[in-house]
Amino acid sequence: MRDKLPPVRGILNPHRPLADLTWLRVGGPADWLFQPADEADLCDFLAALDPAIPVFPMGVGSNLIVRDGGLRGVVIRLGRGFNTITCDGTVTAGAAALDAHVARKAAEAGLDLTFLRTIPGSIGGAVRMNAGCYGSYVADHLISARCVARSGEIVELPAAVLHLAYRQSQLPEGCVIVSATFRADPGDPATLEARMTDQIAKRDASQPTKDRSAGSTFRNPIGHSSTGRADDSQELKAWKVIDDAGMRGFTLGGAQMSPMHSNFLINTGGASAADLEDLGEEVRKRVFQQSGITLEWEIMRVGQRNA
Repeated sequence: MRDKLPPVRGILNPHRPLADLTWLRVGGPADWLFQPADEADLCDFLAALDPAIPVFPMGVGSNLIVRDGGLRGVVIRLGRGFNTITCDGTVTAGAAALDAHVARKAAEAGLDLTFLRTIPGSIGGAVRMNAGCYGSYVADHLISARCVARSGEIVELPAAVLHLAYRQSQLPEGCVIVSATFRADPGDPATLEARMTDQIAKRDASQPTKDRSAGSTFRNPIGHSSTGRADDSQELKAWKVIDDAGMRGFTLGGAQMSPMHSNFLINTGGASAADLEDLGEEVRKRVFQQSGITLEWEIMRVGQRNA
């Protein structure tokens, strides 16, 4: 198959295991893993790649289960060259820049993107999933996303074109986000830093941040992220209906719904992707039996299951 792939200046590895590239540490190999040297390398590769070969852009694997059978086609993972952050009235960040780093860099420049501080993952994934926290979403701040289309063309997509909604967007198929530009309100750097420190303390007190997880497993049934406000109703939050179904701490193989936060699916050690996905499906079944509510996955699940 190598002779079917275009030459690259970056790194192109065949049959590359993906487990070590995901926060849950599970998953089979990609047919190919491509780490482009820069934007031009990515453009040239996609322009010359056989259109029949699927591509899957992968961030830091913070919100992802790669199934045990792996991924067919080419997985594209951006690294150095795609993580720069510039603050000049607006904030432009490479798709590989970590959300937390963007929040801190913006705060140092007196720009408020503090909602990104506790969101796991990178900017490309945050845009793709319209990530949000504390009542703010990417949709509230995104101006545009710079992308490389499946054809290899560079396109600048205004936020409106992405139709950002709760934990989703309408990014064109095969399109790879390479950077995004955000508007941000001005703020005092010390005040912004203090706010982020408080956010981190609250997160660490309520979420299993030291365990292998992929963040929130299921979307909140009412379609709204927890805001942290005093009047925020918990009746239809995912963790609440999971608790009501008796699934807090439930285990399957090496997978567990965290005893600390029941909407966090964790790998306690030695879990397979099938363990994790099957436990999630069991939770969905039990919640539906208990409440009639169908939970929707927030974690993206990709690839093939083993026979």
